[in-house]
Amino acid sequence: MTSITCISPIDGSVYAERPVDSRDSLAAMLGNAREAQAAWVEAPLDERKRIVAAAIDALEAMNDDIVTELAWQMGRPVRYGGEIGGVRERAEYMIQVADTALAPEVIEDSDAFRRVIAREPLGVVLVVAPWNYPYLTAINAIVPALVAGNAVFLKHASQTLLAGERLQQAFDRAGLPKGLFHNVRLSHELTSDLIAARSFNFVNFTGSVGGGQAMERAAAGTFTGLGLELGGKDPGYVRADADLGAAVDTLVDGAMFNSGQCCCGIERIYVHDSLYDEFCDRAKAIVEGYRLGNPLEPETTLGPMANVRFAKLVREQVAEAMAKGARGIVDTARFDLDAAGSPYLAPQILVDVDHDMRVMREESFGPVVGIMRVSDDEEAIRLMNDSDFGLTASLWTTDRAAAESIGRRIQTGTVFMNRCDYLDPALCWTGCKDTGRGISLSRLGYHGLTRVKSYHFRG
Repeated sequence: MTSITCISPIDGSVYAERPVDSRDSLAAMLGNAREAQAAWVEAPLDERKRIVAAAIDALEAMNDDIVTELAWQMGRPVRYGGEIGGVRERAEYMIQVADTALAPEVIEDSDAFRRVIAREPLGVVLVVAPWNYPYLTAINAIVPALVAGNAVFLKHASQTLLAGERLQQAFDRAGLPKGLFHNVRLSHELTSDLIAARSFNFVNFTGSVGGGQAMERAAAGTFTGLGLELGGKDPGYVRADADLGAAVDTLVDGAMFNSGQCCCGIERIYVHDSLYDEFCDRAKAIVEGYRLGNPLEPETTLGPMANVRFAKLVREQVAEAMAKGARGIVDTARFDLDAAGSPYLAPQILVDVDHDMRVMREESFGPVVGIMRVSDDEEAIRLMNDSDFGLTASLWTTDRAAAESIGRRIQTGTVFMNRCDYLDPALCWTGCKDTGRGISLSRLGYHGLTRVKSYHFRG
């Protein structure tokens, strides 16, 4: 591979193409990064925070261009205004808690002993970011890594080549010392080779299970730390006492927003028997009101999937489910652009589904959701846990005690009550099972990007 190409889902044209970085140029960048990091860690924490905050301001100043670029690169409609609001919320919180998160823990400070547990940066951190939320996902690691005193290499997805360049521009304009942030263009092979050669002190990866496995193989025997967020098959459960209107509106949006291309999007819904029929009727009406179209047009509410192959997978899952007895309740003929071989994919709601169907077990990452009828909490808990993934679960009820009881039994990283598809920067973002390992956001997000060091001084 000599270049990386972004094919726009809007019209299949080449939107961006960049040469792959050479091994020699990367060796020079790594040398510069280690030299710059040694000086950066000596800078006052307030100065590091100030520069990172200034980079967020610089990124926001580019937002009008970024929104259009995102539509061209991965198909998100311009009407939704990009990601800068979420980027700012997360960045500001992580900057705010840095003093507490990075503060040394003083065990004893007496004439006899001074005993302290300190946190120190790891060195050079590689962030491998996905295309579906190219700024939000990247910022989760970039901001705390830099604030903690690390240098950062960013490898962005080929589908969102320009996102890495925009982040590089933002940090350059903010006055971040040269060498501390590198937007790099790497092949999969070269990425693995660099990890295997211990080029990085930590790797933060967001992507597929297969990608996470490749990262683990590359790091095997190197003792390089890994943070892996590998997707989900997130469930929603609507209890008999739920606010039905709020549940339908929020869960459908959680399933379909960004054409379903959200790691914590809702991919399966379990509804109590007493509400099931009305829930399905209301969900159908919402989805049939969407407009599938060119994401550059302000009237479009649902854009194309980012790549033809992603749409192909969803079509295969839906076809397999229908062959096994599932029914699609959305009239896909209402969506003119939907066509086999196209990234423009009509949204669909499937009923009469079960867990023998791929669409209820494999990650879909597209505008489709299956809805199952359940009789009680026990059945819902069993079905929610019947998954290889564990990122989030969304419970709909007016009974907080019941939600807490159910939540303790669900194998997941985050439990929502009466909301979904949201990352609270004050709470730890994590998962279990094939969703991966590691943590980001909250003050705990600094733990993976620093190491502990103990000081035991005798008087």
